[in-house]
Amino acid sequence: MGDRPRDIADTLLTLPAHLLVRLANALETGLLAPPYSDMAIRSTIGNACVEPVLNMLQEWTRMGVSPDAAAAWLRSLDYATQKVQAPDFVWTGPELAGLHARDTRRVYEDLISSAKRSIWLCTYAFFDGPQAFATLATHMDTVPELDVTLLLNIQRGRRDTTSPESLVRRFTETFWTRDWPGKAQPSVYYDPRSVAVAGPSGVLHAKAAVVDDESVFVTSANLTEAAFDRNIELGLVVRDRTLAATTLMHFRTLIEKKLLRRLPTS
Repeated sequence: MGDRPRDIADTLLTLPAHLLVRLANALETGLLAPPYSDMAIRSTIGNACVEPVLNMLQEWTRMGVSPDAAAAWLRSLDYATQKVQAPDFVWTGPELAGLHARDTRRVYEDLISSAKRSIWLCTYAFFDGPQAFATLATHMDTVPELDVTLLLNIQRGRRDTTSPESLVRRFTETFWTRDWPGKAQPSVYYDPRSVAVAGPSGVLHAKAAVVDDESVFVTSANLTEAAFDRNIELGLVVRDRTLAATTLMHFRTLIEKKLLRRLPTS
């Protein structure tokens, strides 16, 4: 079970671009539909890669991924043709002689401010919402067509017996009235396991950003002044459309399978 997502990613990343396009077209038009078969796949892409593609499509079906969603992922990978640049080492902490590293705050602000189409931002914690989200909110108000998705953790305090529904309502009200400083609103999702009455069985602990489906920033830093300016934090920023597509596929699958839930807008 644990190796199946990796197998799918391996299959996607080894398919030539023209086969990705053929598969996407066939899925969108209904020429290729569940239950998938060897013959149907051969009629779409020829004799190359039939077995791994069949396994991939069958696994997507088992996961509940629709043909349209599968086609969208395939098309996103069609754009993954740019040359992969070496990752940039990103650092918060003491400056070290002879060590070249970009500053965490500068990388974050540069990436957010450069976005033209989309931003996916995932963090475990943020403090002082108006300050933490200032750059993002300002850029959203400046670029109205920008599509922004936030993945946030809702924390349950120790000995807090508030119902999950009330906890989410409280977080929702606080976030939109006190924490979010912009006029335009992003789409916000949370992990429902974090608000379980018996205590979190899991939390949204990832810290990452994907910008314009082409740049990925993975970091240990939360959206806090300490993480950006004082702590010892480590991260990498990579400009790679394949990595961006794979990361977004993971996030979108969590949402499609309702493992991440949408926060109300008010």
